Amino acid sequence: MIKTLLHGLLRLLFRFRAHNTGVLSTPGPVLLLPNHVSWLDWAFLGVLLDDDWKFVTSSTTAQTSWIHRRIMVNRRTFPIDPASPYGAKRMAEHLAKGGRLVLFPEGRLTLTARMMKLFDGTGFLIHRTKARVITCHLRNAVRVPAVRHDGWTRWFPRVSAHFSEVLTAPDLSHQPNAVARARITRWLRDRMVHQQFQAEMDFGATDVLEAIAETAGALPRRRVLEDVQLRPLSYRRLMVGVDVLSGLFRTLLPPSVGATAGDPARVGILLPNVNGMPVSLMALWASGHTPAVLNFSTGPAVLLQCAQLAGLRDILTSRVFLQRAKLDVAPLEAAGIRLHFLEDLRERIGPVAKLGALLRHTLRCGHGLRVPRAGFDPARTPAVILFTSGSEGVPKGVVLTHANLLANIRQMDAFLDISDHERFFNALPLFHSFGLTACTLLPLVRGLYTFLYPSPLHYRVIPGVVYDRYCTVMVGTNTFLNGYARQAAPYDFHSVKYLVAGAEKVQEATAQTWARKFGIRLLEGYGATECSPVLCANNRIEAQFGSVGRFMPGMEWRLEPVDGVSEITPEGRVVSGRLFVRGPNVMRGYLNPDANAAFQALGGWYDTGDLARIDDDGFVFLLGRMKRFAKLSGEMVSLTAVEDALAGAFPQHGLRCEVAVIAMADEEKGEKLVAVTNAARLSLDEVRQAIKAKGLTNLCAPREIRTVTEIPKLGTGKVNHRALMELVRTPISG
Repeated sequence: MIKTLLHGLLRLLFRFRAHNTGVLSTPGPVLLLPNHVSWLDWAFLGVLLDDDWKFVTSSTTAQTSWIHRRIMVNRRTFPIDPASPYGAKRMAEHLAKGGRLVLFPEGRLTLTARMMKLFDGTGFLIHRTKARVITCHLRNAVRVPAVRHDGWTRWFPRVSAHFSEVLTAPDLSHQPNAVARARITRWLRDRMVHQQFQAEMDFGATDVLEAIAETAGALPRRRVLEDVQLRPLSYRRLMVGVDVLSGLFRTLLPPSVGATAGDPARVGILLPNVNGMPVSLMALWASGHTPAVLNFSTGPAVLLQCAQLAGLRDILTSRVFLQRAKLDVAPLEAAGIRLHFLEDLRERIGPVAKLGALLRHTLRCGHGLRVPRAGFDPARTPAVILFTSGSEGVPKGVVLTHANLLANIRQMDAFLDISDHERFFNALPLFHSFGLTACTLLPLVRGLYTFLYPSPLHYRVIPGVVYDRYCTVMVGTNTFLNGYARQAAPYDFHSVKYLVAGAEKVQEATAQTWARKFGIRLLEGYGATECSPVLCANNRIEAQFGSVGRFMPGMEWRLEPVDGVSEITPEGRVVSGRLFVRGPNVMRGYLNPDANAAFQALGGWYDTGDLARIDDDGFVFLLGRMKRFAKLSGEMVSLTAVEDALAGAFPQHGLRCEVAVIAMADEEKGEKLVAVTNAARLSLDEVRQAIKAKGLTNLCAPREIRTVTEIPKLGTGKVNHRALMELVRTPISG
């Protein structure tokens, strides 16, 4: 009777629902392992369980007060002393008799509003008893007021319980106990993280704008965006801006079928990192258009090429931006593309429209803002068109759907322990997929502050901005992070908790500089525009230097052997090879017909073009791009590995010394390595000595050295290898 009444009360107050409850009838030995987020977790679970299920509790904590004793020591609990080895023994004996236990593997209520570390005692218990496992994700229970974390909460949020199928841990009886318990604990964490991700995909918002609007409804006053004008936007002001601008877009840019049958019309965006950029992006979603974010660092010819590839007839931009960036848009206008300036659009929004939007979002912030539902399919409807960097070829147009972006946002949210108080600093332009998804959309969906800075190249200014805005999350490429480290004072980054690097390989010298000068551990990740973009990452709970981390939840991967490079075990398992991935964050396809045909032929798999090694714990180690290997005397040599060996090896030539390595044709050996540097006095002998000091073979030593004024870079910070090859091949005039 009491259980029925409590269940009814939870349904009334929290609209509580449970999914896949049939697994709770599984006979013992079985462990139910939920995330632990609130003091009410026992109630949400207890109303669903039969009486023989017992909650594992701490007998020492139970002595805190009579209330603790009443709750933690009764017929529905299994009290143990967590400091005693006999606690695990008693649980094992109970399970051996066919018992069923509820155990919180984190061992405590979360203090971060995210999943904390799992104690490996749970892994040991599973390994020893061979008990079956059911994981549970309590969705939104982290937002009830009865919590220990200091993040945001609300009265009576909608709470649901999501139970996994019955799981069996991998059999590691052949492994030492210490190894087995660690790997089973990691296996369990992977299952719990994946379940959180899947629950959000199944029951969360279905488009990015709707996901942001839901958070805005819960936190209307929270400041979430700020740019160099130092005019912060709260969620309410953001939603008002999106509302009025989308209304204007509906009349100015009437929706029509795009280049692909059934797709919304595409509209280009040519803007830097300012508040108007994400506002315009979301307004286009609300008005039923697909934004195509143009890379303004590529030059007029490539800009026109990308615009024509996407079939653009309209581009949103700013006069002030075009003047300051000195962008030549005459080729776009000559091609018949209409430019719409935000300065002019702002003048066309009347006071009645502004007042109406303000009233709507004062009463119900974010309500009604979502992608129009006519013909909408989250897995097919494009959310954004991005263009690859073109570091090795012509840029390709990448079609990312709302399901792609939401999947990657939720993968990162589940995988990374990001609290409710993080403050993002984003200098990566939003035409960069990492700058868009990880540094702008993720914090907007999570309710976190983001400072938008217009250029990552301001090495002297950016450390001071990070210090002034007290940012805790900072993302950059190896090139950019090196630049900041050279110019910053040791205390400038004292607030930074998460320093994440991606887009290009992190060199050991960069990681050591940040650790020694600032005391910050650099966490490397890996992704591709085609994957929305994040595929792998290290986090603070599990990280391994030299790797790009472990795969995001929901990802599949396979390695295909490559002659002269791959490592294959005697059992035939490929340990290193060409990496292919598949998952909900992988793009719908390309705009380029030939590239799209090749992608579709793979059946959902994406060929990263990277060579990788994956160890037994799932950590990914990149060996280099397939296109960045040279065949010397029949051996495959990674140009990336050679560049990494030379990075930071020449302090005598100054902090700005850079060395890139390319392969050129050679009559004797087929190919030869050429070192290209901006340090005029760097000698070939010094380069060879550095290669030897790093333990590489003589085969890896460049045979020539070329000096250039500056190593060409893309807007993302990567070395522009195409431009570098052209620069080296150009004859030096006399």
